[in-house]
Amino acid sequence: MTLKSAMILAAGLGTRMRPITDTLPKPLVEVAGKPLIAYCLEALNRLGISRVVVNVHYLAPMLIEWLSGWPGTDIRISDETAGLLDSGGGVVHALPMLGPDPFVVLNADTFWLEEPATDRDSLTLMSDRFDPESMDILLLTARLNQATGHTGAGDFVYQPDGRLARYRGEGEPVIYAGAIILHPRIFEGIAEAKFSINRCFDRAESAGRLFGAPLRGHWFTVGTPEAIGEAEAARSAYLRGHSPDIVGLAR
Repeated sequence: MTLKSAMILAAGLGTRMRPITDTLPKPLVEVAGKPLIAYCLEALNRLGISRVVVNVHYLAPMLIEWLSGWPGTDIRISDETAGLLDSGGGVVHALPMLGPDPFVVLNADTFWLEEPATDRDSLTLMSDRFDPESMDILLLTARLNQATGHTGAGDFVYQPDGRLARYRGEGEPVIYAGAIILHPRIFEGIAEAKFSINRCFDRAESAGRLFGAPLRGHWFTVGTPEAIGEAEAARSAYLRGHSPDIVGLAR
């Protein structure tokens, strides 16, 4: 389906990235000479989305100033400087700017590289697959061997029909890779102003309306200063046509 709007979750404090984030908001931390949030905006540009909402909190003026220089996109600011609303609450706060139709949500501190020579990137594949009649949420997922910087066991497992279920120690786990297409009806009936979007994942799973889209490429999460060098080395290896496993960085 055609998607018209997107949100980038960029309001976090980035405490694990200190001391870099003592003076810089985490979305502006650079990997390979590019701020993390730029990877998100480039992915949305490839999809043809021109209206992007970005929530801000920590060092908000610095991030807003940087965003004002991004060309060709209508970037709107969702102000959370009065108090963080967590991932789910942040999206609900921005709904008046996002509209009533399905939209994309991206995490500002993760990014991915597409499979070399691919003719359709991951968000395009997701938008083509999203079916609002049967889905409330479609998550981009990565296998553990497709990820650099991830230290957990995994988040979900696939069902034969493409639905996702929470990983509970059985099956082959996959990681939620920081990209979502969702229908805003998933927030109906939630009264709290501050809540995690994980609550919506669970709601969609219970209704049989949580689906996954496997990444064709490599995914990066950058949570600490040390992770920057790991991500850059793995990115370089991947772009040279090698698996990041070769340099011992895929976790």
